[in-house]
Amino acid sequence: MTRKGALLGLWIALSAIAATPTATITVSDAWIRWLPANIPAGGYVTLRNTGTRPQTLTGATSPDFGEVSLHHTAQKDGVSQMQPVSQVEIPAGGVLSLAAGSYHLMLEQPTRPLKPGDQVSITFHFAGGSSTTARFEVRSPSE
Repeated sequence: MTRKGALLGLWIALSAIAATPTATITVSDAWIRWLPANIPAGGYVTLRNTGTRPQTLTGATSPDFGEVSLHHTAQKDGVSQMQPVSQVEIPAGGVLSLAAGSYHLMLEQPTRPLKPGDQVSITFHFAGGSSTTARFEVRSPSE
């Protein structure tokens, strides 16, 4: 192969990588319902996949909580039940709303005293190794 042919091949390969669609997650409306006495708190947020491929949320972590897990609340036989889930897919161009009565974050074992008005950092982890970090506002239950 000539040098010119090798350079052309490299250019084509790099162009293909640059043109590969990627998923991008944006975060909005991030807040935590504060509860007293170290009762597990709920985390709520809107995750928007602005990319052209689905993204799979596989978990979340926070330096402000010892345990962060993803849960889903559903009605079964007229009773509301909350179950942990290991992952949730966000379709390309789609939205995942973590809200009361649906998917949400369960935040346990705070690593510091929290009160309404505080800010908490939470990192969302996705299949394939990508992640995004967001700031959550701690709010009182009455807000």
